[in-house]
Amino acid sequence: MKYDLGDSLTKAYLVESKEILNELKTDYNGLSEEESEIRLEKEGLNKLDEANKTSLIMKFVKELTNPMIIILIIASIVSGITAAYANESFADVFIIFIVVIINGILGVYQENKSEKAIEALQSMTSSTCKVIRNNKQGTIKSEELVIGDIVLLEAGDIIPADGRIIESASLKIEEAALTGESVAVTKHSQVLQLSKEEKDISLGDRKNMVYMGSSVVYGRGKVVITATGMDTEMGKIANVLSNTKDSQTPLQIKLSQLSKILTILVIGICVFIFLFSIGKAYPNLGSKVFIDTFMVAVSLAVAAIPEGLAAVVTIVLAIGVTNMSKKNAIIRKLTAVETLGCAQVICSDKTGTLTQNKMTVVKSYSYDENILSKAMALCSDAVLDEESKKAVGEPTECALVNYAYKLNLNKNDLIKIQPRVEELPFDSGRKMMTTIHKYNDIYIQYTKGAPDILLKRCNKILINNKIEDLTEDIKKEIIKENKNMANKALRVLCCAFRYYDEIPKIINSDTLENNLIFLGLTGMIDPVREEAVSSIRECKDAGIRPIMITGDHKDTAIAIALELGIIKNEKEAITGSMLNEMNNNEFENNIEKYSVYARVQPEHKVRIVNTWKKKGKISAMTGDGVNDAPAIKNADIGVGMGITGTDVTKNVSDMVLADDNFATIVYAVKEGRRIYDNIRKSIQFLLSSNLSEVIAIFFATLIGFVILKPVHLLWINLITDCFPALALGTEKAEEDIMKRKPRSSKESIFAGGVSVDIIWQGFMIAIITIIAYVVGHYMESGIWEFVNSPDGMTMAFLTMSMAEIFHSFNLRSRKHSIFTIKNQNKFLWGAMIVSLLLTLAVIYIPFLSNAFGLEEISFIEYIVSILMAFTVIPIVELVKYFQRKK
Repeated sequence: MKYDLGDSLTKAYLVESKEILNELKTDYNGLSEEESEIRLEKEGLNKLDEANKTSLIMKFVKELTNPMIIILIIASIVSGITAAYANESFADVFIIFIVVIINGILGVYQENKSEKAIEALQSMTSSTCKVIRNNKQGTIKSEELVIGDIVLLEAGDIIPADGRIIESASLKIEEAALTGESVAVTKHSQVLQLSKEEKDISLGDRKNMVYMGSSVVYGRGKVVITATGMDTEMGKIANVLSNTKDSQTPLQIKLSQLSKILTILVIGICVFIFLFSIGKAYPNLGSKVFIDTFMVAVSLAVAAIPEGLAAVVTIVLAIGVTNMSKKNAIIRKLTAVETLGCAQVICSDKTGTLTQNKMTVVKSYSYDENILSKAMALCSDAVLDEESKKAVGEPTECALVNYAYKLNLNKNDLIKIQPRVEELPFDSGRKMMTTIHKYNDIYIQYTKGAPDILLKRCNKILINNKIEDLTEDIKKEIIKENKNMANKALRVLCCAFRYYDEIPKIINSDTLENNLIFLGLTGMIDPVREEAVSSIRECKDAGIRPIMITGDHKDTAIAIALELGIIKNEKEAITGSMLNEMNNNEFENNIEKYSVYARVQPEHKVRIVNTWKKKGKISAMTGDGVNDAPAIKNADIGVGMGITGTDVTKNVSDMVLADDNFATIVYAVKEGRRIYDNIRKSIQFLLSSNLSEVIAIFFATLIGFVILKPVHLLWINLITDCFPALALGTEKAEEDIMKRKPRSSKESIFAGGVSVDIIWQGFMIAIITIIAYVVGHYMESGIWEFVNSPDGMTMAFLTMSMAEIFHSFNLRSRKHSIFTIKNQNKFLWGAMIVSLLLTLAVIYIPFLSNAFGLEEISFIEYIVSILMAFTVIPIVELVKYFQRKK
């Protein structure tokens, strides 16, 4: 919980530490054991609430409530009724139920894992911490920590709860997971002051506070705990996660709408035909007529329901997921694949996503770079790992040690030649650090610090290995170079040195850090990923707007964004405090002006993502820190980083980038667009096929003959149609796919003339099938008439099956001629061969043909059926030609 300090004292960083101690009824000696037990009973454990878990059974039941799955279940019931009435095999029932079960298992496995986010948050908190109680230092479990406890911190510790610093000695805290800032923050115990323009101080600027989940990288400190458990900043993030509902993806919404339409259509057709047939047979009503009429309605229901649609969509998505995983894009939710395909805005965290999350020296100013880099490396506490040849320690100091190593100066070797004998640790007050090293018979002092401070302590300069006076002209040149580096958002450090014949007797700033010899400046920054520049350019070509959101300072954010090409000028950048000044309506009206957000807090990220969504844009959010998790979960699709990302971020994301590479997002967008295109092709294929069945059955019912039985329709829908539909899902992307603008999330799955194509193509196949029935009866009897005919039914079955298979080739491209497609779809050819063989088996294997009520037709009848089925290709090619002309 959070201690009630009253309205005027709720912000501990604005209050003197002594006043906080008084308000919390504690002191430097800590709480008594008795008081801590009372507070623990009242406040509860210092831990995050666990997420409510749903059992596997309930998850599976939830999957079965999906409209497409309900349709499959209805189809299985219909199939069962058909089989029972006709005394036929229940194989179709089993087939459909297997599809239902597989689909449900895939859904449970891939989705609904967000409860792991809170568990991951819990794992970030330390298991034990050092406290002072009864004026004695001891170690307790972090979950037993209470408000008012005095906690001791040192390098390597994980902050167990939020607290106000009461003592600090060169304390530096890594807060990247909360604020997104890549540089460790120097902390102190002084009270903070608000400027006239500020209403509050952002999380990243609260230099006298520490927060749960952060880590100590340097120095030591003493803090009084001000908030525990769910009232910590980490707890607030956990609360947002637990209260955020998963929204449906555009594809889920469209398929749900399609399911409802199909359900209404099925019910309407069945009721109409049932009443029509009853009315037609009214004078001769009897049980047989009633059952026959019911079975006609059942046939129409089977014809109208695309039994394989849900399975086809799931499997096409699964194939896409497999392909994407090979390219380091790990999809956690199947339906999220296509959402990337219509992404219009990608909100990306800067640190570790667009940049390397590694401070690097990129510029220097010195008359002897080797001496400068040697001095910088020695005047630091970072060490060089001999195996990886990478520095370990505080990020800024690591950058200096790595800088020296690039110049073939190994710190481990340097320290052997010049061992450290004395030091003045870095202090936020004087903004400098000094070390003294023994070199042969002399002692060398190296001092590094802020240029504006250290330059004032220098009166000499090293030029070409000679010590000369530091003139005003040279000072002006140094100040100008410092300003040039700062204008590029570089973090600038100055370095100087001094010789001694013996170790100084008094080691303090006044005696050591004066009359220094200027060595040079180094400018460092967290550099951009090289591949991110081209990736952002590709995003823009694809009509996707990249947005950078960071906890870093505005100048740094602008410099990085300009280098990446995200913005063209600094007017496109805004800070979190500026954002606070806008109400929701103002921000919604101005959001399109900004592409960079600096110095933001977690709630800002959620607000940005939600405002883009409110504007009707499909938004993606990438990130790696805990601070990104709420926004990632709120976004239409959340993208977590696999290497630098926290478990929290990964568990709430829809997709994880295994290589933390922004370029992988571009590939994922392309793949998402391709998959959506292919799903539309599959849907068009399946619905035009089912419509042809409905039209054929409807026509036959009105005339008074049976063209196909329910078992025939089930076979066509589940076997003949499913294989080609799946094969269409493997089609390669069209060449201009990344030059198109993102489609609107409101765009119907039938947009672009798909609905019209489904209708006329359905009529086309139905007419060909009806003609095949009549031809079959004529070839059997020599009479042109519409009556029940075994040969006619078999030819209709064969023609419809093969016409739909040939039609799948038409849909390799909705507008272009299939004869202009350079690549071949081997899976579609395979699907055609498999479907052809299975259809032949049903007709020519006696026990199967008997089960299906089909006749063994002659070779001539077989060839006629195939030729009639093939006519769908030239007909569609002709229509496409006129569509292109139009």
